[in-house]
Amino acid sequence: MKFRLKRLSRKKRQHLIPPIQIHVQDGKFEIMGMGAWHSYWRDPYHLLLTIPWIGFIILICTFYITINALFALAYLIGGDCIANARPGSFLDVFFFSVQTLASIGYGAMYPKTTYANIIVTIEAMIGLVGIAVMTGLAFARFSRPTARVVFSRVAVITPHNAMPTLIFRSANKRRNIILEAQMRVYLMRDEVTLEGQFIRRFHDLKLLTNQTPSFTLSWSVMHVIDEFSPLYGMTPESLTQTNTILIVSLSGLDETVSQVVHARHTYGANEILWNSQFADIFHHTPDGHRYIDYNRFHDVLPLDLEE
Repeated sequence: MKFRLKRLSRKKRQHLIPPIQIHVQDGKFEIMGMGAWHSYWRDPYHLLLTIPWIGFIILICTFYITINALFALAYLIGGDCIANARPGSFLDVFFFSVQTLASIGYGAMYPKTTYANIIVTIEAMIGLVGIAVMTGLAFARFSRPTARVVFSRVAVITPHNAMPTLIFRSANKRRNIILEAQMRVYLMRDEVTLEGQFIRRFHDLKLLTNQTPSFTLSWSVMHVIDEFSPLYGMTPESLTQTNTILIVSLSGLDETVSQVVHARHTYGANEILWNSQFADIFHHTPDGHRYIDYNRFHDVLPLDLEE
């Protein structure tokens, strides 16, 4: 049986997914260009949503000046077609284009030929569509819900109720309430199947508490390492050898804006500390009140193994 290789057309090749570069840095897998605004250059809508604000403003100004300059050239081609405009003056027809595009209409200059009225009609339609699109994009950028959730820089493995337990912290920096907050933790590592095939596998870690009705201050997330845990029998060396990482995903309803917000964090193998514990951040005042010291939120203490 003979097989003939078929050469893909240029149009079909453009729809293929380009090669993705992945490298490991500080125990974490990083995809080159992942989440970068310039990676959306083939998707204009996402590009305009992810580009920094300064770039968004520069892009709008550039488009605005360019479109008015093009229409100014169109008016110049028509000759003396704008009343009260100096013949051959680019500035006069440019500012007339600005007035037309924005539907200002001061009345000092106006079209006086059929050619000019046709160009004005086209520009007015483009102005209406352009204002609607730019207003929608600006509103979409402002209205995107964001979560200001901070995670501890490291996770620790420490005894809890006589069981080795993976623990990390999270806190709500906005001081409002995230309703029905849910926490999911995934372990991702290199594995080899019984058939000898290499795979990158995800494991869902079971948490002692994976949701809370109101996430206001801080949350210590715990996973017990028992015989059913993917971390059972693992060591710091095996975590590094299998390129293990923890992916944390938090979602909930922001009470202020009544929208779902998301936050994520990743822990590499070198950010999982063994035989360590977090410093206590809950303290009591002399009058009996309790307070949280966020200055020690990331502090880790060595575990006294002699106790």
